Amino acid sequence: MRRALGRWVFALVATVVGPLVVTAGAQQVDWVKLNPAFKGASFVNNDKSCESCHEAANHKFGLSAHAEYFKAGKTALAGGCESCHGPRSKHVDEGTPVAQWRSLTKAQQSGICMQCHAGGSRMTYMTGAHQAGDVSCTSCHAAKDPRGQTAVLARARATESCYGCHPTARVQMAKTSHHPVREGRMDCVSCHNVHGSNTSLLKTASLNDTCNSCHTEKRGPFLWEHAPVRESCATCHDAHGTTNRKLLNKKESFLCLSCHSYGGHINLPRYNRTSNPSGEGCVNCHMTIHGSQHPSGPKFTR
Repeated sequence: MRRALGRWVFALVATVVGPLVVTAGAQQVDWVKLNPAFKGASFVNNDKSCESCHEAANHKFGLSAHAEYFKAGKTALAGGCESCHGPRSKHVDEGTPVAQWRSLTKAQQSGICMQCHAGGSRMTYMTGAHQAGDVSCTSCHAAKDPRGQTAVLARARATESCYGCHPTARVQMAKTSHHPVREGRMDCVSCHNVHGSNTSLLKTASLNDTCNSCHTEKRGPFLWEHAPVRESCATCHDAHGTTNRKLLNKKESFLCLSCHSYGGHINLPRYNRTSNPSGEGCVNCHMTIHGSQHPSGPKFTR
Protein backbone atom coordinates (compact mmCIF):
# COMPACT_ATOMS: atom_id res chain seq x y z
CA MET A 1 0.00 0.00 0.00
CA ARG A 2 2.83 2.36 0.91
CA ARG A 3 4.69 1.71 -2.35
CA ALA A 4 1.49 2.10 -4.37
CA LEU A 5 0.83 5.47 -2.70
CA GLY A 6 4.40 6.53 -3.44
CA ARG A 7 3.99 5.66 -7.13
CA TRP A 8 0.73 7.62 -7.29
CA VAL A 9 2.36 10.71 -5.77
CA PHE A 10 5.37 10.29 -8.08
CA ALA A 11 3.15 10.12 -11.16
CA LEU A 12 1.16 13.15 -9.99
CA VAL A 13 4.30 15.23 -9.50
CA ALA A 14 5.60 14.17 -12.91
CA THR A 15 2.34 15.25 -14.52
CA VAL A 16 2.10 18.61 -12.74
CA VAL A 17 5.69 19.87 -12.62
CA GLY A 18 7.24 17.81 -15.40
CA PRO A 19 10.05 15.25 -15.24
CA LEU A 20 12.46 15.22 -12.34
CA VAL A 21 14.91 13.31 -14.53
CA VAL A 22 17.14 15.72 -16.41
CA THR A 23 16.69 15.10 -20.11
CA ALA A 24 18.25 18.27 -21.51
CA GLY A 25 21.72 16.75 -21.13
CA ALA A 26 20.75 13.36 -22.53
CA GLN A 27 23.50 11.42 -24.28
CA GLN A 28 23.09 8.73 -26.89
CA VAL A 29 24.94 5.51 -26.16
CA ASP A 30 27.15 3.96 -28.84
CA TRP A 31 26.14 0.40 -28.04
CA VAL A 32 28.72 -1.26 -30.29
CA LYS A 33 31.50 0.80 -28.72
CA LEU A 34 30.10 -0.07 -25.31
CA ASN A 35 30.21 -3.77 -26.08
CA PRO A 36 31.20 -5.36 -29.45
CA ALA A 37 28.53 -8.04 -28.85
CA PHE A 38 25.92 -5.51 -29.97
CA LYS A 39 27.40 -5.34 -33.49
CA GLY A 40 24.75 -6.22 -36.03
CA ALA A 41 21.91 -6.01 -33.51
CA SER A 42 18.89 -3.77 -33.96
CA PHE A 43 16.13 -2.52 -31.69
CA VAL A 44 13.11 -4.82 -31.46
CA ASN A 45 10.91 -2.12 -29.90
CA ASN A 46 8.58 -4.72 -28.47
CA ASP A 47 8.65 -5.18 -24.71
CA LYS A 48 6.22 -8.10 -24.98
CA SER A 49 9.04 -10.22 -26.36
CA CYS A 50 11.04 -9.49 -23.21
CA GLU A 51 8.12 -10.11 -20.85
CA SER A 52 7.58 -13.64 -22.15
CA CYS A 53 10.88 -14.77 -20.58
CA HIS A 54 11.56 -12.10 -17.95
CA GLU A 55 8.17 -11.97 -16.28
CA ALA A 56 9.45 -11.57 -12.70
CA ALA A 57 11.89 -8.79 -13.60
CA ASN A 58 9.25 -7.03 -15.68
CA HIS A 59 6.77 -7.16 -12.78
CA LYS A 60 9.27 -5.51 -10.41
CA PHE A 61 10.15 -2.90 -12.99
CA GLY A 62 6.47 -2.11 -13.55
CA LEU A 63 6.23 -0.92 -9.94
CA SER A 64 9.18 1.46 -10.20
CA ALA A 65 9.46 5.17 -10.88
CA HIS A 66 11.31 4.54 -14.14
CA ALA A 67 8.33 2.61 -15.47
CA GLU A 68 6.02 5.50 -14.59
CA TYR A 69 8.20 7.92 -16.56
CA PHE A 70 8.42 5.65 -19.57
CA LYS A 71 4.64 5.27 -19.61
CA ALA A 72 4.13 9.01 -19.32
CA GLY A 73 6.69 9.76 -22.04
CA LYS A 74 8.69 11.94 -19.65
CA THR A 75 12.15 10.71 -20.65
CA ALA A 76 14.57 11.60 -23.39
CA LEU A 77 14.33 8.04 -24.71
CA ALA A 78 11.46 6.27 -26.40
CA GLY A 79 11.20 3.95 -23.42
CA GLY A 80 11.19 0.21 -23.03
CA CYS A 81 13.66 -2.43 -21.92
CA GLU A 82 16.09 -1.65 -24.74
CA SER A 83 16.57 1.93 -23.54
CA CYS A 84 18.80 0.54 -20.80
CA HIS A 85 19.71 -2.92 -22.09
CA GLY A 86 20.55 -2.01 -25.66
CA PRO A 87 19.36 -3.43 -29.01
CA ARG A 88 18.18 -6.99 -28.44
CA SER A 89 17.35 -8.44 -31.83
CA LYS A 90 20.22 -10.98 -31.63
CA HIS A 91 19.15 -11.98 -28.14
CA VAL A 92 15.51 -12.46 -29.20
CA ASP A 93 16.33 -14.32 -32.41
CA GLU A 94 19.07 -16.56 -31.07
CA GLY A 95 17.85 -16.90 -27.47
CA THR A 96 21.38 -16.57 -26.08
CA PRO A 97 22.60 -13.95 -23.58
CA VAL A 98 24.14 -10.94 -25.30
CA ALA A 99 26.09 -8.33 -23.33
CA GLN A 100 24.45 -8.97 -19.98
CA TRP A 101 24.44 -6.08 -17.54
CA ARG A 102 26.84 -7.78 -15.12
CA SER A 103 29.34 -8.28 -17.93
CA LEU A 104 29.71 -4.52 -18.37
CA THR A 105 32.25 -2.47 -16.46
CA LYS A 106 31.05 -0.01 -13.81
CA ALA A 107 31.88 2.90 -16.11
CA GLN A 108 29.87 1.33 -18.94
CA GLN A 109 26.89 0.78 -16.66
CA SER A 110 26.99 4.41 -15.53
CA GLY A 111 27.28 5.55 -19.14
CA ILE A 112 23.95 3.87 -19.90
CA CYS A 113 22.28 5.68 -17.00
CA MET A 114 23.77 8.95 -18.19
CA GLN A 115 21.58 8.80 -21.28
CA CYS A 116 18.97 10.57 -19.17
CA HIS A 117 20.77 11.54 -15.99
CA ALA A 118 23.61 13.60 -17.41
CA GLY A 119 22.60 17.05 -16.19
CA GLY A 120 22.05 18.93 -12.95
CA SER A 121 23.98 17.71 -9.91
CA ARG A 122 25.16 14.68 -11.91
CA MET A 123 26.95 16.74 -14.55
CA THR A 124 30.41 15.97 -13.14
CA TYR A 125 29.79 12.40 -12.00
CA MET A 126 31.90 10.81 -14.74
CA THR A 127 34.96 12.74 -13.48
CA GLY A 128 34.17 12.34 -9.79
CA ALA A 129 35.62 10.26 -6.96
CA HIS A 130 32.90 7.61 -7.02
CA GLN A 131 33.35 6.91 -10.70
CA ALA A 132 37.12 6.79 -10.26
CA GLY A 133 36.60 4.36 -7.36
CA ASP A 134 34.77 1.90 -9.62
CA VAL A 135 31.35 2.70 -8.19
CA SER A 136 28.48 2.59 -10.66
CA CYS A 137 24.98 4.01 -10.47
CA THR A 138 23.63 0.55 -9.65
CA SER A 139 25.93 0.32 -6.63
CA CYS A 140 23.48 2.64 -4.87
CA HIS A 141 20.36 2.58 -7.03
CA ALA A 142 18.03 -0.23 -8.08
CA ALA A 143 16.03 0.67 -11.17
CA LYS A 144 13.87 -2.47 -11.09
CA ASP A 145 13.36 -3.06 -7.38
CA PRO A 146 14.00 0.09 -5.31
CA ARG A 147 13.91 -0.22 -1.53
CA GLY A 148 13.94 3.50 -0.71
CA GLN A 149 11.01 5.86 -1.10
CA THR A 150 13.06 8.36 -3.13
CA ALA A 151 15.74 8.26 -5.83
CA VAL A 152 15.13 4.52 -6.56
CA LEU A 153 17.64 3.64 -3.83
CA ALA A 154 18.80 0.07 -3.37
CA ARG A 155 18.44 0.52 0.41
CA ALA A 156 15.86 2.17 2.61
CA ARG A 157 17.97 5.30 3.23
CA ALA A 158 20.77 6.99 1.35
CA THR A 159 22.88 6.83 4.50
CA GLU A 160 22.72 3.03 4.55
CA SER A 161 24.09 2.95 1.02
CA CYS A 162 26.96 5.25 2.04
CA TYR A 163 27.81 3.21 5.13
CA GLY A 164 28.31 0.14 2.93
CA CYS A 165 31.60 1.63 1.70
CA HIS A 166 32.27 4.17 4.47
CA PRO A 167 32.16 2.17 7.74
CA THR A 168 34.37 4.74 9.48
CA ALA A 169 31.65 7.35 9.07
CA ARG A 170 29.14 4.94 10.60
CA VAL A 171 31.37 4.55 13.68
CA GLN A 172 31.83 8.32 13.99
CA MET A 173 28.10 8.91 13.73
CA ALA A 174 27.60 6.53 16.66
CA LYS A 175 29.69 8.73 18.96
CA THR A 176 28.17 10.94 21.65
CA SER A 177 28.43 14.19 19.71
CA HIS A 178 27.14 13.82 16.16
CA HIS A 179 24.94 15.36 13.53
CA PRO A 180 21.34 14.03 13.73
CA VAL A 181 21.85 11.48 10.96
CA ARG A 182 21.01 8.36 12.91
CA GLU A 183 17.90 10.12 14.24
CA GLY A 184 16.70 10.56 10.66
CA ARG A 185 16.75 14.37 10.64
CA MET A 186 19.65 14.45 8.16
CA ASP A 187 21.29 12.18 5.61
CA CYS A 188 24.76 12.05 4.14
CA VAL A 189 23.33 13.81 1.09
CA SER A 190 22.41 16.80 3.29
CA CYS A 191 26.07 17.80 3.04
CA HIS A 192 27.46 15.69 0.19
CA ASN A 193 26.70 15.56 -3.51
CA VAL A 194 27.50 11.92 -4.19
CA HIS A 195 27.44 12.61 -7.94
CA GLY A 196 29.90 15.51 -7.71
CA SER A 197 33.62 15.80 -8.26
CA ASN A 198 34.92 18.41 -5.81
CA THR A 199 36.86 17.75 -2.60
CA SER A 200 35.00 15.35 -0.29
CA LEU A 201 32.04 15.45 -2.72
CA LEU A 202 30.56 18.46 -0.91
CA LYS A 203 27.35 20.09 -2.12
CA THR A 204 29.01 23.52 -2.14
CA ALA A 205 32.38 24.85 -3.25
CA SER A 206 33.99 24.58 0.20
CA LEU A 207 33.56 22.97 3.59
CA ASN A 208 32.76 26.29 5.24
CA ASP A 209 30.03 27.06 2.72
CA THR A 210 28.47 23.66 3.42
CA CYS A 211 28.52 24.22 7.19
CA ASN A 212 27.25 27.78 6.88
CA SER A 213 24.26 26.67 4.83
CA CYS A 214 22.76 25.55 8.17
CA HIS A 215 24.86 27.47 10.69
CA THR A 216 24.23 30.87 9.13
CA GLU A 217 25.07 32.77 12.32
CA LYS A 218 28.69 31.63 11.91
CA ARG A 219 28.97 32.97 8.36
CA GLY A 220 29.97 36.58 9.12
CA PRO A 221 31.46 38.87 7.98
CA PHE A 222 32.72 39.83 11.43
CA LEU A 223 34.52 42.93 12.66
CA TRP A 224 36.92 40.67 14.54
CA GLU A 225 37.61 37.39 12.77
CA HIS A 226 39.04 34.21 14.24
CA ALA A 227 41.58 32.94 11.70
CA PRO A 228 40.92 29.17 12.13
CA VAL A 229 37.19 29.75 11.65
CA ARG A 230 37.78 31.65 8.43
CA GLU A 231 40.13 28.97 7.11
CA SER A 232 38.14 25.82 7.84
CA CYS A 233 35.48 24.59 10.25
CA ALA A 234 37.37 21.27 10.34
CA THR A 235 40.22 22.95 12.22
CA CYS A 236 38.15 22.60 15.38
CA HIS A 237 35.23 20.32 14.45
CA ASP A 238 34.78 16.83 13.06
CA ALA A 239 31.48 16.83 11.20
CA HIS A 240 30.91 13.08 11.38
CA GLY A 241 31.11 12.84 15.16
CA THR A 242 33.41 12.93 18.19
CA THR A 243 33.42 12.07 21.88
CA ASN A 244 33.67 15.77 22.76
CA ARG A 245 30.83 18.25 22.97
CA LYS A 246 29.84 20.31 19.92
CA LEU A 247 31.69 18.00 17.51
CA LEU A 248 35.03 19.34 18.75
CA ASN A 249 38.25 17.56 17.87
CA LYS A 250 39.52 17.96 21.44
CA LYS A 251 38.13 18.96 24.82
CA GLU A 252 37.23 22.67 24.80
CA SER A 253 40.18 24.36 26.52
CA PHE A 254 42.75 21.87 25.25
CA LEU A 255 41.62 22.59 21.70
CA CYS A 256 42.34 26.29 22.23
CA LEU A 257 45.72 25.46 23.78
CA SER A 258 46.78 23.58 20.65
CA CYS A 259 47.29 27.05 19.14
CA HIS A 260 47.36 29.38 22.17
CA SER A 261 50.12 27.64 24.09
CA TYR A 262 51.26 30.74 25.97
CA GLY A 263 49.37 32.68 28.59
CA GLY A 264 48.98 33.33 32.25
CA HIS A 265 45.52 31.97 33.03
CA ILE A 266 45.86 30.18 36.37
CA ASN A 267 43.10 27.70 35.56
CA LEU A 268 44.73 26.37 32.39
CA PRO A 269 47.59 23.88 31.92
CA ARG A 270 50.86 25.82 31.90
CA TYR A 271 54.32 24.62 32.74
CA ASN A 272 53.75 22.07 35.53
CA ARG A 273 50.18 23.08 36.33
CA THR A 274 47.61 20.60 35.03
CA SER A 275 44.44 21.77 36.74
CA ASN A 276 41.29 21.17 34.69
CA PRO A 277 39.23 24.19 33.65
CA SER A 278 35.58 24.21 34.62
CA GLY A 279 32.58 24.39 32.30
CA GLU A 280 33.59 25.11 28.73
CA GLY A 281 37.01 26.45 29.60
CA CYS A 282 38.15 29.32 27.41
CA VAL A 283 34.65 29.85 26.01
CA ASN A 284 33.39 30.75 29.49
CA CYS A 285 34.87 34.19 28.81
CA HIS A 286 35.71 34.17 25.10
CA MET A 287 32.16 33.30 24.12
CA THR A 288 32.07 34.77 20.57
CA ILE A 289 34.81 32.41 19.40
CA HIS A 290 33.53 32.27 15.81
CA GLY A 291 33.84 36.03 15.43
CA SER A 292 32.75 39.26 17.09
CA GLN A 293 30.88 42.30 15.84
CA HIS A 294 31.48 44.33 19.02
CA PRO A 295 34.01 47.21 18.82
CA SER A 296 35.49 46.04 22.14
CA GLY A 297 35.61 42.39 21.19
CA PRO A 298 39.07 41.76 19.66
CA LYS A 299 39.58 38.90 22.11
CA PHE A 300 36.07 37.54 21.42
CA THR A 301 34.79 38.39 24.90
CA ARG A 302 31.79 40.36 23.57
